[in-house]
Amino acid sequence: MTFTPSVHGTAKGRGCSHAKLGNFGFMTRHGNKYLPSWASEFGICSQSEAQTIAAILGGVGGVMHDTGGQSRDIELPAAYTFFAQFVDHDITLDTGSQLHRNELNNEEVEKLGNLRTPSLDLDCVYGFGPEASPYLYDHRQEGRLLVGSEVDGVSNPEDLPRNSEGRALIGDPRNDENLFVSQMQLMFLKFHNRMLSRHGNFETAQRETRFHYQWVVLNDFLQQVCEPEIYKFAKKLIEREAKSQQGKHFPLTEIRSEHGLVMPVEFSVAAYRFGHSLVRSSYPVNADHPHIELFDERFGTEGFSPVPKSLVVDWNLLLDLERCSPYAKCRAIDHFLADELIHLPDPVVGRNAPADDRSLAFRNLLRGYVMGLPSGQQVAEFLDAKGYPGIDPKATLGIESLEHPKLTSELAKKLGKSTPLFFYLMREAGTKGGGETLGPVGSAILMEVFGAMLSSCETFLSYQENDEPWKPDECVTFDGYLTLKDIAHFAG
Repeated sequence: MTFTPSVHGTAKGRGCSHAKLGNFGFMTRHGNKYLPSWASEFGICSQSEAQTIAAILGGVGGVMHDTGGQSRDIELPAAYTFFAQFVDHDITLDTGSQLHRNELNNEEVEKLGNLRTPSLDLDCVYGFGPEASPYLYDHRQEGRLLVGSEVDGVSNPEDLPRNSEGRALIGDPRNDENLFVSQMQLMFLKFHNRMLSRHGNFETAQRETRFHYQWVVLNDFLQQVCEPEIYKFAKKLIEREAKSQQGKHFPLTEIRSEHGLVMPVEFSVAAYRFGHSLVRSSYPVNADHPHIELFDERFGTEGFSPVPKSLVVDWNLLLDLERCSPYAKCRAIDHFLADELIHLPDPVVGRNAPADDRSLAFRNLLRGYVMGLPSGQQVAEFLDAKGYPGIDPKATLGIESLEHPKLTSELAKKLGKSTPLFFYLMREAGTKGGGETLGPVGSAILMEVFGAMLSSCETFLSYQENDEPWKPDECVTFDGYLTLKDIAHFAG
C-alpha cells in the first residue's frame, strides 16, 4: 500500500492515504440498496410526529431522563467519558445538517461533509501542522505545541493556549466546551511535547504520539466498552487486515470508498453517542473542589473560557492512577442520561432554546430521524447477516414493558417492534451488556468503524521499524500494556 503525505503534519511527515476530509454515509447498505428508515417503518409522516416521539423518550422528564438516580456507577474511570468525547472530536464534525427539519433522503445524507479526518490522526491536536497552522506551535522550539494561557494579565501554565479574548488556540474548538475535555486536550498537547523532548524532531514525536493514542483506543478504550465476544472477533480481523493492507476482508460493511472512509451515521448519530450515558452530573476537579457540576455557572465551567488555576483537573481523582486511591467512575451504559445533559446551558444550545432542545437525549433522537437512521431491529438483522457473533435480531429489550407516565402501553408495544437506533442501542447496553459494556449491535458498529480506521492506513498496527512491529515506549508504560492512565502519567 502506498502512503501519501498527511495533510495533518509537515510535508515530510507520513500519514494516512485517506487523511482528508470526507463525507457521511450509511454502513447498513448493500450497494445501492438501503435499509428503510425508522420513521418510514414506524409510520412517521412529519417532523412534528418524530419530535413528539423524541420528546416522550428523550425530552425533559422523558423516559431517558434520569430523574431518580436509576443509573448506577460502573468500574470504568470517569476520565474515559472525556476521552471518548476527545476521540469523537478527532474523527467527526457535521456542520451541514439541521436539528429541526424533515427527514433527509439517502443521497442528501451522503452529501454531508465530515470536517474531520476519520483516521485517528489527532488533527484536533496538530491542526494542519507547523507550516499551515503556525498559531498552534511555539516559535521558540520547532514542532513544540503551545500550552498555557495569559488573558487579561492572568496566566495559567496548566491551561490551553488562548488568544486575548480567551478563545482556545486548538485544532478543534469543541475541545474547549467543558472543563474536562479542555484538560484532556491539554494532556495530549503535553504528551506530544514530552515526546518531542525525548526524540528531538517533530515527525517522530507526532508519529509516536499518534501511535500511543491509537493503541489506547483499540487495546484499552474499546476493550472496556465493547461486548467481549464481539471485541475479540473484530480485533482479530482488524489485526489481520492491518498486516495485509489489502482492504478486502475488513470492515464487513461498505464504509470504504475510492475517496477514503465514509463516516457512518449509524456510528456518529447513534452508537458512538453511548458516551452521553456515561456522564455524571458532578465531578471532583481537585482536592479543593471535590464536587463541581459539569456545567457549573458558579465556576464558569460551561466552557470556551480560560481555566483558572484553582480548577486545574487532578486526574488522580478521575483515573486509577494510584493503587487504593478512590476515583470517580462512569455511570452505567444504559438508556438514562444525567440531569446535566437534559438541561444543557446557553453556551451549548443558545439562550433562547426551548426546554426539549436543551436535552441531549432529545437532540440525539431527533437527529437520528433527520438522518434517516434505520431501526435498531433492522441494524441488528443486517449485522447478524454480516457474520458478527452473538447478535439476535429478535431479542427483546423489554421496551414493551417499560412503564413511564409519558409512555402509553400502545406506544411502548409499537416501539418494542421498531425502535429508534439510539434508544435501541442504549437499551441493549443496559439489558444485554448489564450496563458495563455496549451490547452486541452497538459493539459491532464501534468495531467496524474504528477497525476500518486502524486497518486502512499507516497506524501502529502496520508500522514496522527494522522488521519489528511497533510497541509502546517503555518510558510511557512500565508493565508493557498501555492505558489512558499511562498517557496521563507521562504527560505529567
